[in-house]
Amino acid sequence: MTEQPGSQRADLEKAVRTYGGHWDTERALRTLRDAGHDPQDKRTRQILRDLASEGLLVKVQDWPVRYTAVRGD
Repeated sequence: MTEQPGSQRADLEKAVRTYGGHWDTERALRTLRDAGHDPQDKRTRQILRDLASEGLLVKVQDWPVRYTAVRGD
């Protein structure tokens, strides 16, 4: 599936790259709402897993799941 500009995936990836730090479902949901989306928990968790599989995030905690952004300086 190809993501469109302004999609939830693109907006969340941009936020992770811009702000870095720790990410969990709640932070991702707030970020997507601030970007004008109506995110669902399940889809948001999938986006976080996708970003982790691409190397943008690293899982640092299993329960609750928490990631940290990888800086690409």
